[in-house]
Amino acid sequence: MKIAISGSNGYIAKNLIHELEKVHHEIIRIPRSKLYDFDQLSKLLSGTSVVINLAGSPILVRWTKANKNEIVRSRIDTTQNIVKAINRLAEAKRPSLFISASAVGIYSEGKLHTEESNSFASDFVGEVVKGWENASAELTPSVRKVIFRICLILGKEAKTIQKLIPVIKLGLGGKIGNGKQPFPFIHINDAIRAILWSIENEKVQGTYNLVAPENIDNKTFTQTLGKFLNRPVLFTVPAFILKIILGEASTLLLQSPQVVPERLLNEGFEFSFPDINSCIAEIIQ
Repeated sequence: MKIAISGSNGYIAKNLIHELEKVHHEIIRIPRSKLYDFDQLSKLLSGTSVVINLAGSPILVRWTKANKNEIVRSRIDTTQNIVKAINRLAEAKRPSLFISASAVGIYSEGKLHTEESNSFASDFVGEVVKGWENASAELTPSVRKVIFRICLILGKEAKTIQKLIPVIKLGLGGKIGNGKQPFPFIHINDAIRAILWSIENEKVQGTYNLVAPENIDNKTFTQTLGKFLNRPVLFTVPAFILKIILGEASTLLLQSPQVVPERLLNEGFEFSFPDINSCIAEIIQ
């Protein structure tokens, strides 16, 4: 199949492309510049079987006005442009499947969320993610659509892991804030397998929570990482320090929704790393 992918330099996309190329799919990398040019974008997507939208600038940065604009533009505007470009194509030239990233940040904190939940966050992240999903609302019904609400991705090359391991090896690791905030996670291998599963199964359609089945908190995550590294995790990163460094964006680390992958489980997807112990064991060992 010919598969077009935006955000091809990102962590998920790089791993996904590797798996797709192993089984000889033709990959069309959508350059960032062409995401804002309807004519070029339509030409690029013409004749593809699948379009996978993974574009989005980093969000864990201080939310200046410029950064907020880029966070919105790189998600909502690009998704709208891809959808418009697909809709402009003759039906015979359109992809049969459109997959788009979203985020669990759409959900409000303090509740347990399945895909049926309509209790959404009203902060900056919540509004961005709602706009991100709504940006594909006008996609022609002839194209199957799958939206993955993605949480923190863990893997050997994930930035979170690469930054934390040296700190914990020095014995300086610990929970963030009070450590009680939910910590939705998924291993990179399961994230990639879920995307491949959605391509291979034509009945897969709609919105899915792309998270591991086990619900843990931030303290459990850091303690598990410390356990596998044989290091204590006694320290605490105070909330006020994060607020000084990141400002409003500190809420990404201090507040999280509790999320379960109900649809993936009900529809037969099997996780290779369903809990934090198996996930960290693979990464460390």
